[in-house]
Amino acid sequence: MKNINLSMLCDFYEFTMSNGYLKNGFYKKNVYFDMFFRSVPDNGGFAIAAGLQQVIEYIQNLHFDSKDIEFLRSKKLFDEKFLEYLKSFRFTGDIYAIPEGTPVFPNEPLMTVKAPAIEAQIIETFVLLALNHQSLIATKAHRIVRAAGGRAVLEFGSRRAQGVDGAVTGARAAYIGGCAGTACTLSDVMYAVPASGTMAHSWIQMFDSEYEAFRTYCELYPNNATLLLDTYNTLKSGVPNAIKAFNEVLLPKGIRNFAVRLDSGDIAYLSKETRRMFDEAGLHDCKIVASNSLDEYLIADLLMQGAKIDIFGVGERLITAKSDAAFGGVYKLVAVEDNCGNIVPKIKVSDNISKITNPHFKKLYRFFDRKSGKALADELCVYDETVGENSPHTIFDPDAVWKTKTLTDFIVKELQVPIFRNGVSVYAPPNLEQIKAYCAQQINLLWDEVKRFENPHTYYVDLSKNLWDIKQQLLRENQR
Repeated sequence: MKNINLSMLCDFYEFTMSNGYLKNGFYKKNVYFDMFFRSVPDNGGFAIAAGLQQVIEYIQNLHFDSKDIEFLRSKKLFDEKFLEYLKSFRFTGDIYAIPEGTPVFPNEPLMTVKAPAIEAQIIETFVLLALNHQSLIATKAHRIVRAAGGRAVLEFGSRRAQGVDGAVTGARAAYIGGCAGTACTLSDVMYAVPASGTMAHSWIQMFDSEYEAFRTYCELYPNNATLLLDTYNTLKSGVPNAIKAFNEVLLPKGIRNFAVRLDSGDIAYLSKETRRMFDEAGLHDCKIVASNSLDEYLIADLLMQGAKIDIFGVGERLITAKSDAAFGGVYKLVAVEDNCGNIVPKIKVSDNISKITNPHFKKLYRFFDRKSGKALADELCVYDETVGENSPHTIFDPDAVWKTKTLTDFIVKELQVPIFRNGVSVYAPPNLEQIKAYCAQQINLLWDEVKRFENPHTYYVDLSKNLWDIKQQLLRENQR
């Protein structure tokens, strides 16, 4: 993504609105947008924020070259003054965001943009594209990793991904979510996601016999031998030929780090039989890899049936998040500065209650129990509200006052951090290994009830009393 100009990766109406803002003077107004999502994919208890690094790189390189300007001129819609404005365009605003790898919940701003109106509008499409896609894949990957119960999960989905970026940044997001590596070489080149792989069925078919294919591969790659068992017959030829190749080529060299892969058939039964046959041959160290249209539910079923699998390779159902293939994040105006610099809250009202937005420039706090370290609740506050740890704090639940709770022994953390100030990056992004480790550590702070696949406990994200009152006042004003 670095040094690639993606300025025209933008919904066309961003340009028509921006042209209008310039004509009526709104382009000088500072506005505030929140990027948030309304529901967790797969009816899960939480999602994982991802994609921030790509937004940073996009904004750092955001500009319009002469070809871009000429294309827009050819549409015969835009004023020359607007096209001249774009020639020297750069992002000059502020951005606050939740760091990648953080567990997040509906209606929380993953990113808040404060910028002149045109700048805030033009970045909307890419912000949504990057955060929606990678948050979706990181969330799906972690569900699969949790189902695997400590066994390694490898991302195998490039050939079924939705385009190049779907494969490359999808593998990055899957790694954040807990996958151990990827089959996508370019993701390793660009993002240091560990790439690995051995053979396809075509390798075996190229030889006169399955045994010859196995033996040759072991000779070529003695320290990286994973043999595919199901080209012909898994138990009658695949396993015996693999045992023979390992015994004749690798064991004499003292190598016992090898594996086999099952890619079709009754994986539960075949894995148990394969394990039995390898153990009877004294090859207890041989790992068994399973692939073939897996997801968290199939993996859980396999393990419930006693499948003997050490590593899972998961492809299309991970990289496309097949069971719930859209994250659904939105980018909504929440405030505008008036001519005196006062922040005026804005609200979007809808007949669909779930689409009514939370107004204002906000802060997001997470409360942790001081004794257990577990996350208790999140609270959205107006930007100038503060929360201290040395006095009791009441979590206000306007929909069920009887649930209102006073916290007395807690640690509080503001979740959003500054990313850009006045158009300059002020954030030092962690590397991918650090993001992955942080993600695992933060998810460990959630109660197990929140992490259930079925009917997870609802983690509370409440509004402060002050923000609630402001929202209600705006709703009343819009009913007049």
